[in-house]
Amino acid sequence: MAIAFKKRPGLVIYLTAGDPDLATTRAMAVEAIDAGADVIELGVPFSDPLADGPVIQRASQRAVARGTRLVDVLGVCGEIRAARPQAGLLLFSYLNPVLQMGLERFAQAAKDAGADGVLLTDMIVEEAGEYRQVMRKMGLKPVFLAAPTSPEERLRAIAEASDGFVYAISRVGITGAQTELAADAEALVARLRRFTTLPIALGFGVSTREQVRAVGEFADAAVVGSAIVALIERTPVEQAPRAVGEFVRSLCGGAKTE
Repeated sequence: MAIAFKKRPGLVIYLTAGDPDLATTRAMAVEAIDAGADVIELGVPFSDPLADGPVIQRASQRAVARGTRLVDVLGVCGEIRAARPQAGLLLFSYLNPVLQMGLERFAQAAKDAGADGVLLTDMIVEEAGEYRQVMRKMGLKPVFLAAPTSPEERLRAIAEASDGFVYAISRVGITGAQTELAADAEALVARLRRFTTLPIALGFGVSTREQVRAVGEFADAAVVGSAIVALIERTPVEQAPRAVGEFVRSLCGGAKTE
């Protein structure tokens, strides 16, 4: 198990765990991996997902309404790990559910579930000392978000604190599919390259094969979230795993194996 990108661009796929249900989440993750996804981001549903756009907000609300908790997400993470031992698995959460469980307990449970790393969307690098120490102790890779508006010293701190890869945000604001990539996305990746040799994945707004290809011209991987979640929202439950697999396969078209 590892976070690695075997093609250019690599592909990170976000799923809100528990939407439409946990069993379907597991099946969709397996289909996405088999279709070419390098890393699965398992989103922990949260009652107040401020950083997310309406599509992921609705998915989170549906999962919360079904009673999906952090412990359930860890359980499905373990099932995906057992089914696909070589896949990259990243737990994606807000800080609050982790603090409610307890940082040490969460880290142990994440390790036991076979997660490779963790991304806490509202964990700022300036306050991440204890968090990074606990992650390191458990062999988990902390991934941090880097925004185009970040000054150079903050980008350096984010790059140095991250492990596995650095998640570059293509634009400021909430998540959501866009018709075209933000103009400053390539510049942000170039700025980050000055401070790290880690792979850099670009997300927030990537939703089509053409955009994935464009990302591959300057970044190591593309992150696709809202487009996947929107597909799941409009697809009957029993058809969702196959639909996700077909969409991921289409996104991988044109990627180059390294």
